[in-house]
Amino acid sequence: MSEPHSSPTPSSPTHPKLDELIAVLARLRAPGGCAWDREQTHESLVQYLIEETYELVDAIEGDSDSPTRRTDLIEELGDVLYQVIFHSDLAAEAGQFTIEDVASHMTAKMIGRHPHVFGDATADTSDAVVALWEVRKAEEKPHRTSVLDGIPQGMPSLALADKLLGRALRAGLVGAHAAGSVPALLAVHLQDEEQLGAMLLGIVSSAKAGGMDAERALRSSLRELQREIREAEAEHR
Repeated sequence: MSEPHSSPTPSSPTHPKLDELIAVLARLRAPGGCAWDREQTHESLVQYLIEETYELVDAIEGDSDSPTRRTDLIEELGDVLYQVIFHSDLAAEAGQFTIEDVASHMTAKMIGRHPHVFGDATADTSDAVVALWEVRKAEEKPHRTSVLDGIPQGMPSLALADKLLGRALRAGLVGAHAAGSVPALLAVHLQDEEQLGAMLLGIVSSAKAGGMDAERALRSSLRELQREIREAEAEHR
């Protein structure tokens, strides 16, 4: 696979408002600035990163016709952006890396994973793009020996289930039956996500009525699924 020909040309050479935001954060964390900001660490900010991310999701999935949608998206995107800048400033103060390093790494990553745009590869469909992405990712991370490597276990259980099944299905490590492990669901032909949502809610409601924890139950099943995937990988080696 060929290397990228060149870097993309930015549409704007400067971003004064972004630079201003970076400067504001630096001022807050500088001596004589804000005591709270000075006390923060990567670990202490995690709760805010999670909260701001979920608030952004709410803004994205909210009423698309809401008169405040534009303002909501700007605000919530700004909150997430601020978290990135905050963590970068913490690292810069510790002499580890800067926000420029973060941007540079991401630029190289995106160019490298889009050889059909910046190189000579061909990918005319979304599926072909995903296949190229997976190939380049595997080349970048040769230390990963399992399709499960790199999947954060702290994801919400439904999102984790979707990610695990997607990885395993693409690798041919589980059959299509894995998606229908509840026999009662096999006879149901889902028409849309609204129907799916109602079904999931019904399952959770039934679990609660029976004194069971749906979240814990799903996570338990996901641990078993991951064990089965690793066993399948071992057999294929």
